[in-house]
Amino acid sequence: MGGGTMDPVIAEQLGRAHPLARHLDDFLTDLANAGASAHTRRAYRGDLIAFAAHHGEDLAELTAAPIRAFLAELADLSAASRKRKRAAVASFAKWAIRHDLLDANPMDRIDTVKVPKSLPRPAAAADVAKVLAVICSRRPRKDVPLDRLRDRVLFETAYVCGARASEVCGIYVEDLDLRLDDEHVRLCGKGGTVRTVLLDDRGYVALLRLYLARAGYGAGPLFRASVNGSGGPLSYDAAHHRWKGYCAAAAVSISIHQLRHAHATELINAGVSIEAVRRRLGHASAETTQLYALLDDKVADAEIRAARRHRDRDRARR
Repeated sequence: MGGGTMDPVIAEQLGRAHPLARHLDDFLTDLANAGASAHTRRAYRGDLIAFAAHHGEDLAELTAAPIRAFLAELADLSAASRKRKRAAVASFAKWAIRHDLLDANPMDRIDTVKVPKSLPRPAAAADVAKVLAVICSRRPRKDVPLDRLRDRVLFETAYVCGARASEVCGIYVEDLDLRLDDEHVRLCGKGGTVRTVLLDDRGYVALLRLYLARAGYGAGPLFRASVNGSGGPLSYDAAHHRWKGYCAAAAVSISIHQLRHAHATELINAGVSIEAVRRRLGHASAETTQLYALLDDKVADAEIRAARRHRDRDRARR
């Protein structure tokens, strides 16, 4: 293990001489080889660099005590953030055990971080429509730049498929099956999972076909970083940056991930079963999907309260 060039971020922020630098670089390389998404690798790298800055000892000295001290310094962060950082250290420790770099797993002595379950925050359909309209119309003029058309299709894909931004950025032309009236897209999700999603919105499919014709793509990344189509896949960070710009132009504040929540909520409200929604979103457990049904209950409660207030007002007038 080791040798070769080092991740430039690790080299810059930790220094090549740091006792954990080469091990972190090897760990991230193995993550990439195992198919972990760029988003996951980037998050793990940041969390592990922060841990290494706290623990400047050799890997063999990695015990429960420095991990506990590192997590204690994160007390002001949300439970979700602390859980993610603990998971990064746990994954690194497990990797070190597998490569005989540690004799015992220190994470066995570290309590898990419990995250209270909260309801997802879906974006309102009207707000989504405003942002998409700012990008370009579903029937764009011929002079609409290719990058604007690309962005409209990219973000609408996230919305109509209930997909994660990282999944959409990773779509290749070869993942599309555009047989008439049976259009599908293959999405690569968390943990190397793959699912196929029906493209059942005719207006969206027409826009997707137009984009492919304009771009002239027959293979390779569907959403490319450069306007002339010669670059690699558009990165998550670039997509996030462009989405924020469009939201600002539309005077709407929603995240890309809320498009996924909006899609799931719309399906539940339309009476689609929990299992069907689970498969479409790629949830490992129906328990996660069930949160959207609870959200639907909240919507129902709001409607009931509004109806009661209307009834009470009518009674008061009599």
